[in-house]
Amino acid sequence: MSELSWADVQAQAQHTLDTCGLFCPEPVMLLHNVVRDAAPDDKILVLATDPSTGRDIPKFCQFLGHRLVVSGERDGKYYYLLEKTG
Repeated sequence: MSELSWADVQAQAQHTLDTCGLFCPEPVMLLHNVVRDAAPDDKILVLATDPSTGRDIPKFCQFLGHRLVVSGERDGKYYYLLEKTG
C-alpha cells in the first residue's frame, strides 16, 4: 500500500462510511452495504474506532477481491480506503 496524505485519502473517496463507536461485526456489515451500492472502481473511506477492523477490513477485501488502497490511524481513529473491483 502506498503512502497518501490525509487530504489525498479524503479526496479519492466517492463514499465515506463512519463506523466510529461501533464494534465487530457492525463495521463490516455496514461496509458490505456500501460496497454493494457503489460502482466498480469507486473508492470507499471507512472510519472506525474498533481495533478489530485492522484485521476484519483487510480480510473483507481479500475475500471479496476488493483492493485495500491504504490504511492507517489518525486522531485516535482507524481509516481504510478501499476500491471496489468489478
